[in-house]
Amino acid sequence: MFGLSLGHMLIILVIVLLLNAKRLPELGSALGKGMHAFKKGIEGKSHENEKDPNDPDSKDT
Repeated sequence: MFGLSLGHMLIILVIVLLLNAKRLPELGSALGKGMHAFKKGIEGKSHENEKDPNDPDSKDT
């Protein structure tokens, strides 16, 4: 990839991690919150399609 070996990419990764070490917890937290919101949204959409037969607000046509 771009003429870089695996060793070169690992060295670049280590340097990037060292330079951005202070922001890693922020990034991890934001990623976790985003994944949680995404999963919650997916589950909400699937449950909206299901009707509860005992729900008085559900309208049968």
